[in-house]
Formats: sequence, C-alpha cells, structure tokens
Amino acid sequence: MTATTTTTAPVPFGARLRTAMDTRGPLCVGIDPHASLLADWGLDDTVAGLERFTRTTVEALADRVAVLKPQSAFFERFGSRGVAVLEKAVAEARSAGALVLMDAKRGDIGSTMAAYAATYLAPESPLFSDAVTVSPYLGFGSLRPALDAAAAAGAGVFVLALTSNPEGAEVQRATAADGRSLAQVMLDHMAAENAGAVPLGSVGAVVGATLHDAGVELAINGPLLAPGIGAQGATPADLPRVFGSAVGDVVPSVSRGVLRHGPDAAALRSAAARFADEVRAAVSAI
Repeated sequence: MTATTTTTAPVPFGARLRTAMDTRGPLCVGIDPHASLLADWGLDDTVAGLERFTRTTVEALADRVAVLKPQSAFFERFGSRGVAVLEKAVAEARSAGALVLMDAKRGDIGSTMAAYAATYLAPESPLFSDAVTVSPYLGFGSLRPALDAAAAAGAGVFVLALTSNPEGAEVQRATAADGRSLAQVMLDHMAAENAGAVPLGSVGAVVGATLHDAGVELAINGPLLAPGIGAQGATPADLPRVFGSAVGDVVPSVSRGVLRHGPDAAALRSAAARFADEVRAAVSAI
C-alpha cells in the first residue's frame, strides 16, 4: 500500500496579520539602522554596530509588536556581512512571533521580478519574510511573479500607492486615460486581488500617514501600511482623517519615533507600547 501525503495550505498573510493586530495591537516598527541612529546609540557605523543595534531591537520588540519592518538598504550598504545580519534578524523576529515585512520596494519585469520574489517570498530563502514592499510603477501586471509567489507561500505584498514623500505626487497623482489617478488605478488592482478574502486580503497598499487628504478610495479589503508616524510629523490622531472608514485596516509604521529611545530595551518597549495605545485610541474613536 502506498502511503499518501497531504499538504496543508499555508494560512494567508492577511489572516495572520489580522490576528497579530488584534492580539498585539496595530503597530509596525521599522528597523532602520541609519548611521545617525547608530551614533545616537553609541555604536560605530560598522557591521558590529549594525549587528548590536539590530539584535537589541529584535530582542526588545519581536515578542510584542505585530510587525517588524527592516529596511533592506541599511543592511545592504555593508555588503554580504550586512545581509547576513539581516538574515539572522528575519529568522529571530519570526521565531519570536512578529510578522516580518521586508521593506525592499522592489520593482521590475519578467524573470527579474521573479528573482526578487524568490529572494523574499520563497520559504526556502534565507531572507523569506512574511511580506515585502514592491513598486507597481512599471505597471501592476509586472508584479504578478511576486503576487503569485506570495499567495503560494501564505505571504503578503505591500504595493506603493500614495507615499509620504512630496515627489511621489508627480507620478501617483497623475491622471490615467480614464480619469482616475494612477494611485487609484493601483488601489483598484489591489482590491481586485483581495476580492472575497476573509478576514483580510494579503495584498496591501502603502499610503502615507502624512497626507492631508488621500483623495482616493482606500477600501481594498487589504491592509494599509501607513509610514510617517513620529519623526515625519504624523500622529496616531491623524489616522482617521487620512484613512476614514478604512482606518481599521491601517498598520501604522513608526521607526525613529521608537528607535531613538534605544539602546535601553525597556525604553524601546515603552515607546512601542505608547504608540500602540495611541493608535488603538484613535481607531476606536471612529
């Protein structure tokens, strides 16, 4: 008799994210080891300083925040040794229960996009993350390799829509042939990808919390990553104004607002908890 094996489909990222947000609070903390932050922590701008900074942040926060978001560029600048630090951080953060969102903002076509997808979204990769940020401005269809890889692995993709940098408006607010803004075109594609997903789709949008008026339809049945809280000037109290009825799906992202309290682990935890409480209060007021 031949034994049969059954494979269980992975739990989709959107469902795992909703659970994490409900149990740990809706907060994403970025891991952005700027040279200036390393100096503020009394660390050298070296691989050793990078490793100490990253390990301290992960050990302090990975067992309590919903999402940790390492910015790949700040590790890549140290070459292979920096990437090795990133690989270890991803594994340790996920082991402690945090979802890892790799902030890589990759965007390309064809086999190159497929290679990026294999780097961050293939379970056998040392950089496998729960989700990755991508850029759609080579056309939303260029993201198909990443979307398919994410779905197969139970991972997620966060697509740039309306970013917090002022330069982004010249592309994202431009008008398509049918009169929609390009950002709205991308958001509509995301909504189509998420159609029917319960409790939340796995294709998210990046929408800056610093925007005074989003001016687009943000109900995509997926998560809305909102950078800009803290050092960039936005506060949790701004979220309902920017995101309206979709605010319950927002994952506010804070980096320097938390990290500047290091290297003391207790201070890092306290800062993250304070932001999470402020987000809960802002969202519950709707």
